Formats: sequence, C-alpha cells, structure tokens
Amino acid sequence: MRKLLSRIVVDTRPLKIVAFRRLWISTAVTAVGSQLTAVAVPKQIFDLTGSSGYVGLSGAVALVPLLVFGLWGGAIADAVDRRKLLLVTNTGVTVTSALLWLQAFAGIHSVWLVLGLLAANQAFFAINMPTRGAVVARLVPPALLPSANALNTTMSTFGAVFGPLFGGALIPVIGLSTLYLVDVCALLITLIAVWRLPAIPPLGDTSRGAGLRSVLDGFRYLAAQKVLLASFVVDIIAMVAGMPRALIPEMAERTFGDPPGGGPALGLLYAALPAGAVLIGLFSGWLHRVYRHGAAVVLAICLWGAAIAAFGLAHSLWLAVVFMALAGAADMISAVYRQAILQTATTDEMRGRLQGVFTVVVAGGPRIADLTHGWAAAAWGTTATATGGGLLSIVLVVVAALVIPVFWRYRAPAGEKDATATV
Repeated sequence: MRKLLSRIVVDTRPLKIVAFRRLWISTAVTAVGSQLTAVAVPKQIFDLTGSSGYVGLSGAVALVPLLVFGLWGGAIADAVDRRKLLLVTNTGVTVTSALLWLQAFAGIHSVWLVLGLLAANQAFFAINMPTRGAVVARLVPPALLPSANALNTTMSTFGAVFGPLFGGALIPVIGLSTLYLVDVCALLITLIAVWRLPAIPPLGDTSRGAGLRSVLDGFRYLAAQKVLLASFVVDIIAMVAGMPRALIPEMAERTFGDPPGGGPALGLLYAALPAGAVLIGLFSGWLHRVYRHGAAVVLAICLWGAAIAAFGLAHSLWLAVVFMALAGAADMISAVYRQAILQTATTDEMRGRLQGVFTVVVAGGPRIADLTHGWAAAAWGTTATATGGGLLSIVLVVVAALVIPVFWRYRAPAGEKDATATV
C-alpha cells in the first residue's frame, strides 16, 4: 500500500534540493497572499466608484503591463543574474503592495491611485514570473522537472482556490487595508527565501542586452523550434476555443437557478476548475514516469475539450461541477508537461525569453476566450458556445498534432537520472 501511494501521491523529491525548496517556499507563501490583494483591489475599486465598469477597467490595467513586461522580463532574465532579478522584482511587488495598504489605511479614496499602483505591481510581477520559471530548470535535474512543476502549479492553484475564499471571509473581520497588509507580510517572507538562493548568472554569452532586439531574437528562436512552437499553439487552442469562464455568471443564474444577486452555483463553478487542478497536483506522483510529453499534452487537451463539452450539456449543477473539475485536472496535466518541454527543449540563454512568451500566452489566452465566448453566447447561447468550444478544442489540437508530428513524438531527454542537486 505504501509503495502504491508513493507512485500516485505528489512527488516531493524536488523539495530535497535545498535551493528549489527555498524557491518553492516563496511560491507557497505568496500563493494565498497575492490572491488576497486580487480580492482587495476590485473590492476597493467598487467601494470607491460603485461601478462594475471601473472594476472591469482594473482587469485591463493589470493585463497590459503583464503582456508588455512579461516579454521584456524574459529578455532581462536571460541577461542578468536571475537571483538578483528575483530580489529586485519581489522588492517591487512588496513596495507597491505596501503602498496599496498605505493608501487604504490613510483613506485617500482615489481610484486612479489604486489603478496606478495595480499597474506598477503587475509590471514587477510580470518580470518576476518568467524569471521564476527559468530558475527552476537551473535548480532541478531534467528528470524531476515534471514533479517540480507539479509542486509549483499545485501551490499556485491552491492559492487561486482558497485565497479568494479567505479574502472574502476576512474583509468583514479585519478590514480591507489589513488584507493588503497580510499580503505585504507574506511578501517579506518571500524576500528572505529568495535572498538565500544561490547566484544564478547567465550561461554562455554574458554580453547580450535586454532590449527589443533580444525580445525579437526570442521570437525568432521560437519560430525555428517546432516542438516549442507547437506547445504554445496547443495551449492557445485549448484556452481560446475551450475556456468557458465568461459563461459562468449566466449559466449559474439561468441554467442552475442562482438568484440574480448571486448564489452557490456561481462560487462552485468558479472554484471547480482550480479545485480539479489541485486534486491532480496532490496525486501527481505518476507524472514523472511519463516520457512522451508531447503525446501527454495532446491527450490532456482532448480530455479538457471533452470535459468542457460535457459541462456545456449538463443540466445538473453537480454534474457541471464534476466536469469543470475534470477539465481543471486535464489542464493541470497539460501545464506540467508543457512547462517541462519548455524547460528542457530550450537552451538556458533563451529560457527566460521563452518563459516570457509562456507568461503572455497563459495570461492572454483566457482573456481572449472571455471576449469570444461572451460574443458567441450572446448570439447562440451558453450551451452551444461551451459545447462547441470544447469540441473545437479537440478537433484543432488533433489537427495541430498532425501538422506538427514532431510534437506528438516528443519525449523527455533520455539518460537523465533521478538525482537531486545540493545547491
């Protein structure tokens, strides 16, 4: 029984690597803390303006720096010591979060100040994300990368599930400004963990810059690497065609009977996707035993599409929640292997820039889906949109696998031992 559990429960061997353990602790501490701010900002904006339009504007304000600085941050990560860059960006996130606390505590009541601080916070965060992803491949041997990615993604998704729940519960108890302060305290712990990482200087040519040419070099490199290009294409297919997030408010009310002001269906449907991802993360011990990473991604996206299509047809709330959780589990599997492909099939001097593209795709795909699914639902209804999007995901990812067969055949690098490092 113990042997069976060791094969399916999350593989914790990467945590034996001291440097990765410190990086993971920093991820774990901020996973919930950052979500508290994600709850506090729109709540404060609505309190200040009484307008959902301004709340929607905060999404655009957060997205633009994420797209711009995500790409540029990857170029910077390839040109400088990544530990130092993590320190700078984590300090920037901490300072902007502290300023969000200060303006709320002082009662300044300026929505434009909140939006400006949010934009600055997301700019630092956008540089931090590709840097953090590029660091993992320097700390963990290739054989353990799927397990390391599962640990990181599980903790981030845990924050996405429980952070908003904690935030909503804590605001009436401790107040909005104190919620910001809790995030600041978590970020200070993160800074200590990052400070204790070893130096991670760039490999190879150390004279390269981090300007527009460097960013374009990353895109040229991506265009020449069919496996990497395909990993981004299939993720865009899954998210843009299949992500039904924009349909949830209407379906919660009109399909599953929530009252107009909101009800349990809304919360359950929003939580189901990340809950499914957390569940597969907790039982991810088998992931590192799969070597055909390309085929695993394609099959996971097919499962994602089938689950979304079934969700669109469900008329029972609990069936809908189950199918959404299944979709979240499939997306988690796809994300783990796509990240492993990116880390192993990319040279270190390009890894930061490709992580920047990864950040943009992950952030941008669901937002494009929100737009397209919203329009489609207005024209054809939520059932046709969700089910059609899920089926379209399957068709398009199969076509992509046929057009780029090298992706389907891609395997993890051979001959790597399941060893652990000591840095």
